[in-house]
Amino acid sequence: MPDPDVSYFSAHDGVRLAYREVGRGRPLVLLHGITGDSTMWLRHGHAETFAARGRRVIMPDLRGHGRSAKPHDAACYPPDVLAADGLALLDQLALDDYDLGGYSLGARMVVRMLVRGATPGRAVVAGQGLREVLGLGGGAGSFLRRVFAGPGSFEPGSPEEQADQWLRSSGADPVALLHVLDSVVPTPMGPLGRIPVPTLVVIGADDERAATADQLAAALPRGTTAVVPGDHGTAAGTPELAAAILDFLADH
Repeated sequence: MPDPDVSYFSAHDGVRLAYREVGRGRPLVLLHGITGDSTMWLRHGHAETFAARGRRVIMPDLRGHGRSAKPHDAACYPPDVLAADGLALLDQLALDDYDLGGYSLGARMVVRMLVRGATPGRAVVAGQGLREVLGLGGGAGSFLRRVFAGPGSFEPGSPEEQADQWLRSSGADPVALLHVLDSVVPTPMGPLGRIPVPTLVVIGADDERAATADQLAAALPRGTTAVVPGDHGTAAGTPELAAAILDFLADH
């Protein structure tokens, strides 16, 4: 699918944020993961698949990512700012009858938006478990913090050096991304238990987050689970992920 045109809107604090759209029909807002952008839904063919099934697929670039602004001022990244940006996009597009989904960091933002009052018909939380949503996860976040904080300083051939090289080649901004990580807030069990929206927790079979994915679904009053092939990185690109999301949305 050709890369769709990029549109822009202003967040509540005036920061310029980008989004892409494909298809027509019932809106489906999809959020990407850390270091990525909205093209994750395009390059794997998911957006095209959803559009072919009568969906207007709306894919923002999170603050600090992609074509959205990447300010270096920490004041531009207050706690929970990505969720606030997501709610601002819903307001900008006047969406009141839509579905909402996200992968990895985007999935955590889906949870935050639900806690803060977003009312999609259905929600998809992909590539996340209860441990991460509660803010107890270490591994990936700690690794990325090291990479973002020390660009160009890692031992050749180390995982950090490889990640640093990839970030440089992709045009990512480690200063902005470190601020993004600092803005992420946990969601305690209490608010999770008050989310009324039917929510699918979908996880890769080999994703380390799979250990608590069922617990996350159980913590949600209307949570269900699905397992797809792959680990945290590869599951995002599988056709089974798109199929699981479509099957869940079709039940609405």
